[in-house]
Formats: sequence, C-alpha cells, structure tokens
Amino acid sequence: MKRRCPIATASMLIALAGASVPAIRAEAQTAPQAPAPVAAQAAAAPRPADRPDTMGAGAFPAMKEEVASLPDHVIYRPADLGKLGSTKLGLYLFGNGGCSNDGASSRLHLLEIASHGYLAIALGRIRTGPGATVPPEPPRPPQPPAASGTARPALPPPGTDAKGLTAALDWALAQNVDPVSPYHGRIDPKAVAVSGYSCGGIQALQVADDARVKTVIIMNSGLFNDASPIPAMNVPKSRLRDVHTPIFYILGGEKDIAYNNGMDDFARINHVPIVAGNVLGVGHGGTYWEPNGGKAAAAVVAWLNWQLRGDARGKAMFVGANCGLCTDPAWKIEKKRID
Repeated sequence: MKRRCPIATASMLIALAGASVPAIRAEAQTAPQAPAPVAAQAAAAPRPADRPDTMGAGAFPAMKEEVASLPDHVIYRPADLGKLGSTKLGLYLFGNGGCSNDGASSRLHLLEIASHGYLAIALGRIRTGPGATVPPEPPRPPQPPAASGTARPALPPPGTDAKGLTAALDWALAQNVDPVSPYHGRIDPKAVAVSGYSCGGIQALQVADDARVKTVIIMNSGLFNDASPIPAMNVPKSRLRDVHTPIFYILGGEKDIAYNNGMDDFARINHVPIVAGNVLGVGHGGTYWEPNGGKAAAAVVAWLNWQLRGDARGKAMFVGANCGLCTDPAWKIEKKRID
C-alpha cells in the first residue's frame, strides 16, 4: 500500500473523526452539481434527523429507548419481547460515526438489526430524530497539538470511547441472569457481535480481543498506518492480530475515504475468516439512511445470522464462488478462509 502524505492523512482524520450519518462532509465537498430536478428533489427530501423511525423488515418490529440502568447508551430491541418465543436475542454492540455520543445517528441501521431478533446497543444518547432525550452536543474544543510543528490538525476529543462497548456487553449479560429484568433468559450469551461505523469501527476493533465476542463487523473504517492525533483512533495495526473471530469489513468502494485503510486491514488479516465487501459507489456515507438501512444492513443481518445462529441462508450469502453477495452487481466481495 502506498504511503500517504501527511496532508492527505490529516484530511482523512478530519473526515473520519467528524463522520456522522446525517452529514458526510468529505464527499459533499467534491460532489458534482446535480441537475435542477434532482437538486429540487434532494432539497425537498427530509433531512436524516427529521426522518421517522422505522420498525425494520424483520419478524420483530423494533423500537429504541434509553434505560436508567445503562446510562449513555441507546438500546434497540424488538418492541414486544413476549413475541420472541424461543428466539434468543443476539447482541450487536455499535460504535457511532465520529465516535460521537449520538446513539441515534445510525438508527435506521440499528432498528433493522433489532427487528431480526437482536439487542443492538449504541453508545451515547438519543440526540437527534424522533424521541430525542437531549439536544445535540455543541462542538467540542480542539485539543492542543501533540507536538510543535506537526502537519496534522489538533482535532477535538471524541464523545465516546471503546470502554462503552464493554460496558454494554457487561450490562446485557447481567440482565440475562437477573430474574427481575425483562431480558431475563432472553439473551444468548454466546451470540455477541461488536461493530461500528467509521471512528466507531476503530472502537469495535479495540474490544475485538474480548473472549466473549464471537464476530466483528467493521463498517466504512479501518486502522491507520500512521499515528493519529485522536486517542480513540490511534490504534496500531498490530492490534489486528488480536482479532480471534470471523470478521466482516463493509466499505463504500474507492470513493470511501476509509477504503485504503479497510482494504489494508483485509490484506493483513490472514489468521481468521474474513470478508471485505464493498457496496460500490456509495462512498463513506454507506447506506445507513436508505430504507431499513439499505444493502449494508441486509448484509449485516445475513452475517450475524450465519455467525451467531448457524443460519444456512445467511451462510449462502458469503460462501462459494456464486454466493449471494458475490453475484450481486452492487457488491464487490473479497474473502479469505471462508470457502
């Protein structure tokens, strides 16, 4: 992989640190002018924060909430736990874009996951969209430069850290054995996935060594080859050796500012099953705000169902030369130790 110049690396850091689903600045700067009818449609379309929640396309219509026993997290779950029957909830722990503390910033994606019988937990509070409990946090002040003469900007500290993912896992497993909890006996403690978008994907990699984790999903993200001035993103490539489970990278094609980092991670990981799937042409913004989280969310569900539940249909989306994603022209799939 070619080494990036410091200025290019700094630009990527700004984009990834500030990445949130409602506004992907890195692409907006270079987007061509849309024809008038398209531009008018875009102007009329509701902003992501204004869009209503969806219940997901799965068998268990989903909802989101905050609970006092797990502060600074947002829970996405089937709305009626009684309708789960014999289905046990898998766990999907999620770091937000920009490592932000808006746990609703990927809500359509997370509601879709939950509707398939998963307990998805995002870091932060409900700061945007329906049911917001607190307003968006004002911009954080920048940090002092790490060293004089550095070419990189002094970026503000993130709103969350990877410890929140571990806290969510600890909480969920405790709820599963608490006889007064609505989750008592409803969670499969062996069905644990960690995931995250952009900077949140780096948070997921920081806890991927937890023995309780059974699979990892990294979305529009990857570790930097060069040191980062943001502590949350300053994770060395050597940490990839700590991954002990199958891992799925989802990227947005070469337009995705995280493409080089994510594909470099893929090239380096040879000791566990790994898939790198690019949703062609969507860039760093992914498909988070498409109905039910779009193609990326559907692929995540298939991966979770295969890895955590042994589902044959989910497996067929990834295994074999003619796998479901392999034959979908919207995707470019690369894999190792899968077939």
